[in-house]
Amino acid sequence: MVIPLLRIFDTAKAKEFYIDWLGFTIDWEHRYGETFPLYMQVSKDNIRLHLTEHHGDCCPAKLYIEFAGSVSDYHASITAKDYRYNKPGLQEAPWNALTLEVTDPFGNKICFAEDLKSRAE
Repeated sequence: MVIPLLRIFDTAKAKEFYIDWLGFTIDWEHRYGETFPLYMQVSKDNIRLHLTEHHGDCCPAKLYIEFAGSVSDYHASITAKDYRYNKPGLQEAPWNALTLEVTDPFGNKICFAEDLKSRAE
């Protein structure tokens, strides 16, 4: 399993984006002490991400995630929440995938992709 790390700069904004809007769940949080940076794991279905406030960690990043479910249904569920900072659309990619790309408040991009060939089978 590969677990990408994404740099975050504001815990409240990260939780608003990943938990409240995208529907991820916080699996665990870690700090070495009260005034230390946050490192946490979030997940949704078979996707796990590590979000880190640690200086020098991986910024910015772009992830391509082969989505296990329907990207159209996921798009409908997140756009219904009317998140004010991101209004993503769906796009059919030249490699026969339906994609949904979002950008988090810290410049990281996540492209959720559904293989249209497997959907047709």
